[in-house]
Amino acid sequence: MRPVGAITRGTTGHNRLRRADRWLAAVHGGLLRAAADPLVMDLGYGASPVTTLELFARLRAVRRDLQVVGVEIDPERVAAASAFRRPGLDFRRGGFEIPGRSPLVIRAFNVLRQYPEAEAWRYWELMTSRLQPDGVIVEGTCSEIGHRAVWVGLDRRGPQTLTFAARFNGIDRPSDLAERLPKTLIHRNVPGERVHAFLTDWDRAWAVSAPFGAYGARQRWIQAALLLKDSWPLHTGAPFGGTARWRLGELSLPWSALVS
Repeated sequence: MRPVGAITRGTTGHNRLRRADRWLAAVHGGLLRAAADPLVMDLGYGASPVTTLELFARLRAVRRDLQVVGVEIDPERVAAASAFRRPGLDFRRGGFEIPGRSPLVIRAFNVLRQYPEAEAWRYWELMTSRLQPDGVIVEGTCSEIGHRAVWVGLDRRGPQTLTFAARFNGIDRPSDLAERLPKTLIHRNVPGERVHAFLTDWDRAWAVSAPFGAYGARQRWIQAALLLKDSWPLHTGAPFGGTARWRLGELSLPWSALVS
């Protein structure tokens, strides 16, 4: 089968996806440990397999027999990554059709920005159709150095959660993260849309929480989340939310809260 999709620019770098990997290990660690076939696919790893290697190391800390496959549509990138193959880690040519057996987890970062919104929805549906019954997808976008990121958590029913993540010195206000919204939301960040209202309220909570900045940006982030949860259904308990996640510079809420 011809791979589905187009070749990306391939930009990557060490620790670019650390925030998403940390979230994946914490939130879905139980799923990874309990699965009969713990196969993880890293879709569109880019010109270098460095982020796939990092994903492999981080998730192997969760489960030692876990398998990771890096998937790229560009055969030259697959050939270059082949030198890094080892037990439990492989590289394969493919695209959104997801080659081989069904994965438990798909991580797909910075691969959908180049497509129109309608195609992004279609590729979400294609990827979710290839998941194991209880599988998940982490699909998102991050900055070149990973200091700003937003990702969607999907399962076979479709999008379920949206997570914002930032290095505390990487933003002036929360709405700076709007540039990293998924393709299916980024064009909805306009007045009258719920995602715009959410980011506006978050900026307001951030401004009101400014005095907590005297104790550090982490405390200001946590206080803003505490204020925001009064008007938005933030995840406030494990594993998706609460102080344990907020103190890392994360904020998650149900996808349905942002799409009317």
